[in-house]
Amino acid sequence: MIIPRLVISGSTSGVGKTSITSAIIYGLKKRGYTIQPFKVGPDYIDPSYLSSISNNETKNLDVWLMGFSELVMSFVRSSISNISIIEGVMGYYDGFDGKTNYASTHHVATLLQAPVILILDASKTSRSIAATALGFTKFHKNSRISGIILNKIGSKKHDTLCRHALENLNIPIIGSIPKISNNTLESRHLGLIPVTEQKQLQKKIKQVSKEIADYLDFEKIVKICKNVEHLPKIKPRKFKKVKTSIAVALDSSFNFYYHNNIEALRREGAKIKFFSPLSDKKIPNCDCIYIGGGFPEILGKKLSQNNTMKKSIKQAAENGTPIYAECGGLMYLTKSIKNQNQKYKMVGLFDAETEMTRKMTLNYTDGRITSNCLISSPRNFHAHEFHYSRITNIPKDAKFLYDLNIGEGISSNKDGISEYNVVASYCHLYFDSAKFASSIIKNSGI
Repeated sequence: MIIPRLVISGSTSGVGKTSITSAIIYGLKKRGYTIQPFKVGPDYIDPSYLSSISNNETKNLDVWLMGFSELVMSFVRSSISNISIIEGVMGYYDGFDGKTNYASTHHVATLLQAPVILILDASKTSRSIAATALGFTKFHKNSRISGIILNKIGSKKHDTLCRHALENLNIPIIGSIPKISNNTLESRHLGLIPVTEQKQLQKKIKQVSKEIADYLDFEKIVKICKNVEHLPKIKPRKFKKVKTSIAVALDSSFNFYYHNNIEALRREGAKIKFFSPLSDKKIPNCDCIYIGGGFPEILGKKLSQNNTMKKSIKQAAENGTPIYAECGGLMYLTKSIKNQNQKYKMVGLFDAETEMTRKMTLNYTDGRITSNCLISSPRNFHAHEFHYSRITNIPKDAKFLYDLNIGEGISSNKDGISEYNVVASYCHLYFDSAKFASSIIKNSGI
């Protein structure tokens, strides 16, 4: 099966991957192609930009969470547009650790047998850019690098110097983008800002994409996209009959979800009912509740003031309604969230509190579910955690369901705190890496 595809990577983080990937999507769309965007790694921020410019939901590709075969199958099933564009993560060879390429952009490109365009920051360099390019192309015996984009070019003379330096490498230069102060995109999730500001930011995404696209060679890009190897045909998954309803929190506070997780729930027989803990009075009639990640501290005051919603969630849990919560959802279910000098009352389902910190916790996690629960019977799992908070004042008799070998979790390498039929954790799971979706539906009382 031929799927035109391309990976956009960078020598480092902050080299302009998201802006340039958005520009490539924009330029291809202008030439009549439909685009399916993907993002390497456990990222919720950058995908919102790619979704905005492509008008298609961005799918995540993460080796650690998904496993090799699931990653390839998910990619093939999702690649129904003319071209699939994959934005990388961090530097090209950066992954799980410093010893291997595992879970890196290069690893994903290799699994998908995809060509790669490497973005290089050309500022403060000229001939040395060739040494950087040579290092990336020779570091691995099969780098898969099919072209280079030079970013942050200072002048025509600077551009000429860099091009002359790269001539002997025989790697096509796909674009040379001048250093423009206004062509960067802030790292902000579109779902976390007011609608009026969203429109302004979406306008900027389009403006930045249009401006950068003028400096790219789309004839070369299309040629690279189409010069790809076959991937195996994958049978589409069958959708089961609807047998339960799941209320999913979705608003400006809670919007960190893998699209594939929601899709997995639907496929396994769930009717999804979205609701807003910010503005709705109560949860919709449902058999189960799913509260994903986000930044509930940002709109903590508004969340705290919606007492009817908080009461309806707590009452539902006390009456036996299953609830699955991740990260921001976990924070929301504690007694309060303390952010700087402000303290906001939350649902209070767990007798513990949340405190925001300046320290970022970002880990791939590896652990074991130790008891039968809403999402699974005992089994090993891979996940990731990303948060600027900690859970405090945890009772000594608190029940934890996850033992972590890698990662911090809620407390002392424990995660998955449980009360009633509720599971809440800092761990973000990928449902199709195990039968988490089917377990949730099976255990929803229907």
